[in-house]
Amino acid sequence: MTGARSGRWYIAISVIIIVAVMILVEPIAQDPAYHLFADSRRMLGVPNFWNVISNLPFLIVGLYGLIFVTRYPDVVFDAAMRWPWRVFFAGTAITAFGSGYFHLAPANETLLWDRLTMTIGFAAFLAIVIGEYLSVRAARMLLLPLLIIGAASVVYWHLTESAGNGDLRPYAIVQFLPILLIPAILIMHRKVSDLTDSIWILIGFYVAAKLLEHFDAGVYAMTGVMSGHALKHVVAALAPAVLIVALRRRREERRSPVNAVP
Repeated sequence: MTGARSGRWYIAISVIIIVAVMILVEPIAQDPAYHLFADSRRMLGVPNFWNVISNLPFLIVGLYGLIFVTRYPDVVFDAAMRWPWRVFFAGTAITAFGSGYFHLAPANETLLWDRLTMTIGFAAFLAIVIGEYLSVRAARMLLLPLLIIGAASVVYWHLTESAGNGDLRPYAIVQFLPILLIPAILIMHRKVSDLTDSIWILIGFYVAAKLLEHFDAGVYAMTGVMSGHALKHVVAALAPAVLIVALRRRREERRSPVNAVP
């Protein structure tokens, strides 16, 4: 069995197991305390100023990445992978608007748009990893279904929450399944792509961002300037920035006289 085929089987089996486990778990409603952030200061007429403005790095990184992969399509080793990269950076950019809108008035109604925009980046990134390490064909075929599944999980949560019986289980699968699958793919196929080290760094930034989110109030009490949640946005935006650096390095190496075709 080839490495690519075994990787696809691993993904399929993991998805089946995790979905089965989540079905056995009771529905998970949204915790109302999720909307209570440590720093609610209004500045320049903007409520929750730092939690809103700290989303700006998503827009900057996302637009830069989108322009870069569009201007230099050769950084993508296969033409079929151009769309996953474009969607990934576009999703990063619009996350600034979805998250910013949510933090202007934190509530389930605005959280819908925050989560919808984030799932675009999650889905496209998983497709990128599949294409880089397992199968370009599979990545191309899975991109749209992954986007639809991600959006559907958020809409399902919103509808169930509005009906008074909120259920976050599908969204939890969409958000956390890649966190389990991607490290395993990197370990099993670590030499397949030149992005491996960069993706590990990206994962590190993501973990750091989740820790900052968890210790929102503690970080605010310690710094007295910015809360953990605001810093989370900045650190989370550094994750896709790492991939831009990797793609720039890939382009420079391909243009190097050593690698040039005579």
